[in-house]
Amino acid sequence: MVPRFALAFSHQVSYQALRRRMPALLEARRLRKTYGGRVLLDGVDLRLAGETVTTLGGPSGTGKTTLLRILGLLSDPDEGQLLLDGVNLHSVIPHAARRRIALVAQAPVMFPGTVLDNVRTGPRLAGEELPEATARALVVRAGLPPELLRQDAQSLSGGEKLRVAVARSLALRPEAWLLDEPTAALDAERADLIVRLLRELAAEGAAILVVTHDARALEQLEGPHFQLSSGRLVEGRPLSGDAS
Repeated sequence: MVPRFALAFSHQVSYQALRRRMPALLEARRLRKTYGGRVLLDGVDLRLAGETVTTLGGPSGTGKTTLLRILGLLSDPDEGQLLLDGVNLHSVIPHAARRRIALVAQAPVMFPGTVLDNVRTGPRLAGEELPEATARALVVRAGLPPELLRQDAQSLSGGEKLRVAVARSLALRPEAWLLDEPTAALDAERADLIVRLLRELAAEGAAILVVTHDARALEQLEGPHFQLSSGRLVEGRPLSGDAS
């Protein structure tokens, strides 16, 4: 049988007709990952509920980005399961599952072409053409001026590229979001805009995980907070003034 949410991205379904089944629930069960003889994830369990922004901190090199890549289906765990809305993602067509989960890297790669080309990439892969007016609205929602639509995406600053990656993900209307230090390259005003957007997406039902050491962002994102250390997750917010 074809997995039920693989059908959502069939070429027979209009992009405009797609509707999110919300709230989403992304779960990791007993994830284990080693690299170079070092244990990065040691039986990690994580439940990312819809309508919630979960934050993740911890020392550099402890496996936070590895965890994001596994949750985003860009890397495989040595052991463990990933489930979205109760369905094991390893039983799902990979490209269909990835369209339901957005991964925004700290230094996202831009595809060749303009900002508009980048924002249209996901819908084009689904056989649809995103209207320019819709792309413009997504770029603005991500905190960029609409004039950037025609600019070469490769020429943008790091902070601008990150926001293009956010707009590119918005075009797919994912049910779960994974973001790696999304405010690190932004000034306070633009960082606050991204935080507001994340809260809006959560209010719409998305399940969101944000890796961040930004104390200001942590103050504004009031959901569960975890620290990753020695391969294990520990729940609890950092002490005031310590966002590591």
